[in-house]
Amino acid sequence: MVDRDRQLEAYDYTLPKERIAQTPAVPRDHARLLVVKNQTEQAHRIFRELPDLLQPGDLLVLNNTRVLPARLYGHKASGLPVEVLLLEPQPSESARETDFSDQWLALVKPGRRLKPGTQIFFDNHASVDSHSSNISAKVLATDPATSGRILQFEMPSNQSLKSWVYEAGQVPLPPYISETAADPEQYQTVYADRVGAVAAPTAGLHFTPELLQCLTERGIQQAFVTLHVGVGTFRPVEATDITQHEMHSEWAEVPVETVEKIRETKANGNRVIAVGTTVVRALEGAAEKGVLEPLYGKTNLFIYPGYQWRVVDGMITNFHLPKSSLMMLVSALIGRTRLLDLYQLAIAEEYRFYSFGDAMLILPEARLSPDQALGSIPI
Repeated sequence: MVDRDRQLEAYDYTLPKERIAQTPAVPRDHARLLVVKNQTEQAHRIFRELPDLLQPGDLLVLNNTRVLPARLYGHKASGLPVEVLLLEPQPSESARETDFSDQWLALVKPGRRLKPGTQIFFDNHASVDSHSSNISAKVLATDPATSGRILQFEMPSNQSLKSWVYEAGQVPLPPYISETAADPEQYQTVYADRVGAVAAPTAGLHFTPELLQCLTERGIQQAFVTLHVGVGTFRPVEATDITQHEMHSEWAEVPVETVEKIRETKANGNRVIAVGTTVVRALEGAAEKGVLEPLYGKTNLFIYPGYQWRVVDGMITNFHLPKSSLMMLVSALIGRTRLLDLYQLAIAEEYRFYSFGDAMLILPEARLSPDQALGSIPI
């Protein structure tokens, strides 16, 4: 008998369009919070109540990546409009805020018409001559792993690509946020300071400086990792057997000080709570060899039911798209059936879904036991 947890269709659900949040909660910490207390109980709270839901000594780990204004608009020599979404610099082995290469991996539209050798032209908003279009990018190659293109940018001698991208680029909101009047800064966490993501780590959007201070005063510690959200996070899972899905690598840093805080937390018998799926992937990726170590590089860890947890005890997460790798990751923590039941409850209770939506707190008591997790998928 085929294990349902392996089947892509088993992660599907129907979401009414009106449940897709088009704007964030204001203030941020007034979002609703579905608290998963254990395998059978849950409660409806507000995110600002988080300090009352955690324990002194708990460690919150947050992702401090900042979204790059990565969406650019240009045109071919024929005048055909072209949309470019920068993904990562080439080579891509170092932190993006210190490595703003002139060569980038990018998603482009219309992709089929942008073969190697094609030139893309952009308006130079910094140019005195408003008719000048002296910024261009040449398509060097296609990238089979992402269906993207490797672009070589050509800039005027007196202008850097980085400064131009910050002037001309737009923060790329997800396509399902189509009717928003949100300010781009609302799509950044309040602690974002490491530029390089093409999408926000959305579980962190609910925090305010005041809430972080309140958590500290309650003895709930905070530590940071960096995972530059890229195509690996939002790329659709297409394999009918999810175990055959391959994640695209994303750049991550788990610094020494965070590793030390986690070890101290565990040694004291306290809990590590990951803020978002990107933090989960960074921490578990740093422990992929069996022991948590500092990480400075790329991870393509794909977490799905049957995964044996090494670092994370609980997590805060938003409500994710059907059939997404993010749903599979959360299912690995609490079970697929439990997660789908919670999603149906959230829909019935009119929670708001996706990037600007409400949140879920999964307490450690809700986790599957190691034996339950092993029973999810035949090894």
